[in-house]
Amino acid sequence: MRPPAKPNDPAVVGWDELPQDEQPDGGRTMTLFLALYLVVLAFFIVLVSISSPEKVKSKAVMDSLTSVFASVLPPKTSLTAFAADEGDVIAAREFQRTISDMFATQLRVARVEEVQPGRLMRVSLPVEAMFQSGQAVLRESRLSLLDRIVAAISARPPGLRFDMEFVVGRARAIDGPSFASPQTEIDRAGAFARQMLARGAPPDSISVAVGPGDPGQALITFYVRSLDEAAVLFGDTGEN
Repeated sequence: MRPPAKPNDPAVVGWDELPQDEQPDGGRTMTLFLALYLVVLAFFIVLVSISSPEKVKSKAVMDSLTSVFASVLPPKTSLTAFAADEGDVIAAREFQRTISDMFATQLRVARVEEVQPGRLMRVSLPVEAMFQSGQAVLRESRLSLLDRIVAAISARPPGLRFDMEFVVGRARAIDGPSFASPQTEIDRAGAFARQMLARGAPPDSISVAVGPGDPGQALITFYVRSLDEAAVLFGDTGEN
């Protein structure tokens, strides 16, 4: 005859009804594993719920920045505008070659850089190589250089225009964000413009300025533009 079952006999009491310290190790491990799994799952659910709105916000910020900066970007200055007409490309490169040669022969202290072949070039030079020391008077020896520049700028082939920008550097004020510009620098920029116009340069092709930089340096930038590009930039075709 089978003896009566004891109170702790598993045939009578289920494992999940036993006190925690009397359950087998396998039961406690499974309970702990499930608890950790639920915690990790909840953590990832929270991350996903947070990241989705932030992604939307980031996209909105990027779209806003793109729309703002797209309105202030300068016009493209690639050669694609001239690609259809080989003659325009040849004329543009010839203009740059002429400018480069005249500075190489008449003002060797100048540094000439072709930023965009056939489109944009810069010439940097000591400002007193063009002007008398401490004065807003152009040196007599440089007037022939101005005549050659005027001739090159004025030789516009049909559909193109050649522009020039002359900038005299000025020093930044030590005690503030504004710029300290001696009157001599302003007078030099004006004297250069008057000399170019007096020698027959197209008025719509010449611009002068006094800008931040080394007061002892001047920067001359030469542009080659199509009439369509000039119309967009200045509202003028340059044909007058």
